[in-house]
Amino acid sequence: MIPIPLLALVAPALCLKAFDNGVGHTPQMGWNSWNKYGCNINESVIISAAETMNQLGLLQYGYEYIVMDDCYQLKERDSETGKIVVDPQRFPNGIKYLSDRVHQLGFKFGMYSSAGKFTCGRYPGSLGYEELDAQTFADWGVDYLKYDNCFNEGMSGNEKISSDRYLKMSQALNATGRTIFYSLCQWGEDNVWNWGTTLSNSWRVTGDIYDSFNRYDDRCPCESFDCAGIQGNSCSMVNIFEKAIPLAQKSGPFEGWNDLDSLEVGNGGMTTNEYKAHFTLWAILKSPLVLGNDLPRMSQTDFAIITNKDIIAINQDFSSPAVRVWKRAVKGGHLSLLVNKLADPYVFTVTLFNSGDRKERLEVKFSDIFFDHPGFQESSFTARDLWTNETMDVKQRFFTAVNKHSVKVWNFVLTDTVAANSGWGANLRSIWHLCVDTILVSKQIS
Repeated sequence: MIPIPLLALVAPALCLKAFDNGVGHTPQMGWNSWNKYGCNINESVIISAAETMNQLGLLQYGYEYIVMDDCYQLKERDSETGKIVVDPQRFPNGIKYLSDRVHQLGFKFGMYSSAGKFTCGRYPGSLGYEELDAQTFADWGVDYLKYDNCFNEGMSGNEKISSDRYLKMSQALNATGRTIFYSLCQWGEDNVWNWGTTLSNSWRVTGDIYDSFNRYDDRCPCESFDCAGIQGNSCSMVNIFEKAIPLAQKSGPFEGWNDLDSLEVGNGGMTTNEYKAHFTLWAILKSPLVLGNDLPRMSQTDFAIITNKDIIAINQDFSSPAVRVWKRAVKGGHLSLLVNKLADPYVFTVTLFNSGDRKERLEVKFSDIFFDHPGFQESSFTARDLWTNETMDVKQRFFTAVNKHSVKVWNFVLTDTVAANSGWGANLRSIWHLCVDTILVSKQIS
């Protein structure tokens, strides 16, 4: 067993983040305007979203960012200053007024731009204006920047060119002296997961999501992360999940976060079970949990999904994304077993996802669940279903069934005291606490 004094020396190095601007130690949570409103935004839409989130108490669940997406500005910059000009008809009181109102409600305010000549909505982008725009955002009280990839003037095609382009805004934001969460919307091009970690808090790994469980669309032709062709848009939930799974190893507490795009829960394109699967999978893969729905018209059923504290806790746990242990072909899809090792060394999250078209019954073996943790294969656990709250005592194996287009997810808590008191487990717990302490100190300093 490693002595605690030695752990105290080793942990700071183990806990060092590749990019640390004081935020993003866990995946971001909030709401973004694009999925529901697209370019049809104005002052009242954003303020209404913030007021509704306040009324619903969503801040207490962790949803802290209100992010206004594209189309808030005029088509030309100011001819004298070069600054972005906000559309006076849509935002008559300006962006500072908007951010102040969001802050008064207890939330943080986010905005959008693109690392190109234009944004995706064909408004002025920030390419070549990084320092000016970053200072403008800071002056407006912005806490979050979603930074897109449209009209990039051919400055893509390899990792070095793309990383240099995004690095400019990273440096410009930090130079303002304001803490601004930096979210790359780079669509998974140029292997962003290899370099985004050194200059941002999160990075998109796929094309744009579409409110569908598994609908195929030629605009989103790729069905795995390494396939040829563009990532595109109109990507179904299952399409994005399959692309994101192999990339889970590229993100984590000390790296930053793979962004699977905003949540579609509440937009009406999926069933309740499909939305539960969507929310669960995004959570266990440590994707940002950013809502994209019409908040004032959200149903009680959808509200219950996005406020499942147990699922949110997995997403916000100081640990790495889920690992898929196996994937089996079933009628109309696949059955997957995924496992999260949580920060507490004696707790695991076990998820079964059935993307197929019929109910599947199966035996789940501990030799699979604890493939990466063989010391637990003979241990006893209490497993609690995080959607039904039902519990069961399990050892070595158990039998279950998963409905079509559904998940089952449990927290497995170790009940074997011998394993719990083992030296390696105590070491993991000690390292984890030292890491958390290191991060808390860094956040206080920043």
